[in-house]
Amino acid sequence: MLPADLYAEAWVDPSPTTLERVFEHLRTLQRILHDYSSRHISDNPPRPGEVRFSWQRGSLMFTDMAGFTRLMEANAAFGRAGAQNLLKVLNAYFAEMLEIISKSGGDLLEFTGDALLVLFPADEKRNDTLQAIKAGLRMQRAMARFAEIETPQGPLHLGMRVGIHSGRFLRANIGTPRRMEHVLLGSAVQQAKLTESNGTAGRVNLSARAFERVPNEFRFEDGKPGYQFVVDDLTHEQLGEYEIIPRRRMASSVLFERSVEGMMNEIHGALKSIEPLASFLPQPILSLLVESAADRHIPPDFPEATILFVNFIGLPELVDRALPGEELKVVSGFSRAFAHINAAVEARGGMLKKVTYHLSGSDIVIYFGVPTAHTNDPARAAAAALAIRDVITKIKPPTVGAQTPEIRCQIGISMGSCFAAEIGEPRGRREFNVLGDTVNTAARLMDRAAKNQILVSQRVYEAIASDYDCKELEAVSLKGKSQPVPIYELIGVNK
Repeated sequence: MLPADLYAEAWVDPSPTTLERVFEHLRTLQRILHDYSSRHISDNPPRPGEVRFSWQRGSLMFTDMAGFTRLMEANAAFGRAGAQNLLKVLNAYFAEMLEIISKSGGDLLEFTGDALLVLFPADEKRNDTLQAIKAGLRMQRAMARFAEIETPQGPLHLGMRVGIHSGRFLRANIGTPRRMEHVLLGSAVQQAKLTESNGTAGRVNLSARAFERVPNEFRFEDGKPGYQFVVDDLTHEQLGEYEIIPRRRMASSVLFERSVEGMMNEIHGALKSIEPLASFLPQPILSLLVESAADRHIPPDFPEATILFVNFIGLPELVDRALPGEELKVVSGFSRAFAHINAAVEARGGMLKKVTYHLSGSDIVIYFGVPTAHTNDPARAAAAALAIRDVITKIKPPTVGAQTPEIRCQIGISMGSCFAAEIGEPRGRREFNVLGDTVNTAARLMDRAAKNQILVSQRVYEAIASDYDCKELEAVSLKGKSQPVPIYELIGVNK
C-alpha cells in the first residue's frame, strides 16, 4: 500500500517522521479508494475473500453516451494535449451527471466505458422509480451544456440515452482476498440494459415494469413495443427540488498519538480500513493509485491496447430460478469461476477490469497493454482467451430450481489505440477506465461469436498468426464501421 520510495524509507528508517508520512499517505489512499467505490461497498465493505449476497428491490438506470467515438478521434491526433482536452470534456460530463444522481438519491454502481449503471434503492414508500425518472429528466436537461463542444476538427455534440427498469435482483460480493468483485445477478439487470439500448438519445425510456409504477405521474409517448418515453413538459417547480443530501465525504483520520507505538497502531487501523476496499481493484490499478496518491491524479493517455471481452452465459442467469436457499449455489459457482478466470488473466500479464452486464449472461472486460504494456500483448490476450474458454467449458453446472443449465461463453479480441484515464469527478466518485472504438469492436466481436467461439480482429490475427492457429471467416458488418470488417476465429496454439 506504499509507493516504492516511501516503502524503502520506512523499512530503512522507521523514525517518527517517516511513520507520520506513512500515515498521511494511507489516509490519502483511503480517501481515494472511498471515491473509487460504490456506496454499497464503501459503507459496508466485506472482509477480503468473504462471499456474501442479498436480494434487493429498486430501480436500475443505465445510461450510454452518443458521440464519444467522434470526440475521441478529434483529439487522438494531438497526443497528451488531446488526451487532456478529451478528459476535460468527459469529466465535466460525468461530474454533472454524478452530482444529479447523488442529489436525486441514486448510487453509482459502476462506470462501463462511457456508460453508467445507477441504483435507486426501494424504500418503504416504493418511490424509487419516481426518483429515477426525475434524475433522468434532470440529466437530459443538463446535456444542453454539451450540445456544442469545440474540438480541433470543429464543433461536436454529445447525447445520452437513459433507460430505467424496476425489479428485484441479487447483489453479491465474489472472488478471493487477492481480488474481489461486486456483481448484480438476475433478469432485472438485463431488462434495464435492454431498456437503455431500445431508447433514443435525449429521452428517458421506461420498461413496462417501471411504467406500471408511475402511470399517472408523467405524460408518456410510445417508444418501441413494450417501452414508454417520459415527456418532459414539466416546469422547474413540477420537477421539484432534489430528494436528498449528496453523498457525504469520508471523515478524515487524525493522528493523535505521535509516539512510535501510537503511530504504528494508527497505521494498522488505517490498513484495516483500506484492505477491504483495495481488494475490489485490479492490482495494476491499485499500484497506479498507490504511486500517484500524492498527486491524486493519473495522467490520461492514448495507449495501444488489446481488449478482450468474454460473455459468460448460463451460470449468472440461474439466480432467477433459484428456490429459497439455492442462491448460494449460484453465487459460489460464479465466485469460483471468477477466481479462475482472473488467475488466467493475471498469470499472462493482463488485467480483469470488471464484470458487467449483457442482454444474456455477464460480460467480463479484460485489458492487455494498459496500464502495463508488453511487446507481445496480443499473444498474451490470445493465450488468456484460450485458458478462459477452458475454465468455462469445464465448469460443472449446479442444479438450481430443478434445472441444470448449459454453461458457455463467447469471446472477442481487438487491438488499437484507446483512451485511458481516470474518469468521473476529479475529487469525487471516479474510476480508471479505457474507452474508444477498440473497446467497442471487441464487444461487438464477442456478440458475433458462436458458442465457445473466439473471434479476433485483423490486427490481432496479424500479431499472433505465427504462434496461433486462426481461421479466416467472412467479413461482417459492425456498428460504427462503414465497410465490412475482416474477422478470424482463434482455434488454438500452433503445433
